[in-house]
Amino acid sequence: MDVNMVKNYRKTLLACYLGFITQAISANFAPLLFLKFHKEYGIPLGKIALISTVFFLTQLIVDVLCSYFADRIGYRNCVVASELCAVAGLVGLAFLPGLTPDPLVGILISVVVYAIGSGLIEVLGSPIVEACPSDHKEAAMSLLHSFYCWGSVGVILLSTLFFAVFGIENWKWLACIWAIVPLYNVYNFATCPIERPVEEGKGMKVSGLLRTPLFWVAIVLMVCAGASELSMAQWASAYTESALGLSKAMGDLAGPCLFAVTMGISRVIFGKYGDRLDLMKCMVGSGCLCLLCYVAASLLENPILGLIGCVMCGFSVGILWPGTISICSGRLPGGGTAMFALLAMAGDLGGAFGPSLVGNITQAAGNDLRRGMLVGCVFPLVLAAALLVMKRMRGREKLG
Repeated sequence: MDVNMVKNYRKTLLACYLGFITQAISANFAPLLFLKFHKEYGIPLGKIALISTVFFLTQLIVDVLCSYFADRIGYRNCVVASELCAVAGLVGLAFLPGLTPDPLVGILISVVVYAIGSGLIEVLGSPIVEACPSDHKEAAMSLLHSFYCWGSVGVILLSTLFFAVFGIENWKWLACIWAIVPLYNVYNFATCPIERPVEEGKGMKVSGLLRTPLFWVAIVLMVCAGASELSMAQWASAYTESALGLSKAMGDLAGPCLFAVTMGISRVIFGKYGDRLDLMKCMVGSGCLCLLCYVAASLLENPILGLIGCVMCGFSVGILWPGTISICSGRLPGGGTAMFALLAMAGDLGGAFGPSLVGNITQAAGNDLRRGMLVGCVFPLVLAAALLVMKRMRGREKLG
């Protein structure tokens, strides 16, 4: 019986890992096609920017709604729906632009549909893994989030390879091929055991969480973690192109792809050795390293050192998002779905706000991306300060 249970929960973990890979496909595939959409459908580049905005905005809305409705609908129904939405959105991306009077409308409808799926798995993947029997919750959480990184790397590399072999004009076939991943995962989520971290009806309400000082510090941490991660990740390609004079394809590989690799490596390392490490100390060290990486990317004249700072930023932010979730899970065991949903919302809020701030400052500074990165230093700086506050709060609890 014990062996069967272990095998069953391994299936649960596999489903969650593939769910995070599906989220990476949803987030990273369409941006690879921005110029193709511009040329094929005649959509102005300014309007194409709506694709990313709509994606993150939809995720934010889903995060908020999950805090109220996921428990009522049920975890299994929600995660199965998340994979079905991903399938429908990716397949729709291939066909809807040609069926709607305005191709952009077809694209945005598809983006909204798969963003709903992405938001659902982002919120529910963490509590499902948290509820699986395990002696090392922090390590399991870090390993789970590493699969988003490997998914991002896979989407960039395999899509680039597909376009090189078959031509970018066949991108619709690739969209349907990527849809196979969530389609297969529907079966996994439908048949694997799914537990809740808190018994039904006993999780904290949103009002209770908002009266908890620790939770507010965690919200600040998640906003800064999301901003620190995505401000560098989304501008990494442009940074490598402008600083090193690389082509767009090489910029994607040297910038966001290597960023995702180092971020995944840090999460795997903590996933393997997390039981021997102090999570809080690791996060404080990561926050300080992140600040140094932003300083290197913005102030160092040597472009190679700047690129190293850009890439190593991925390593520094790796454990910040899953680490914050693990700390809250341990310190607020009754947080329930509402806690996971609001933390995801805060991370997405930082992910939407951070890159926008860097971009606006860059434009105001005459398209000097280094100036934008310099302003981005505020995110890891506030994050490190919030970590020290949380560490002091933990110290007071122990003294009490």
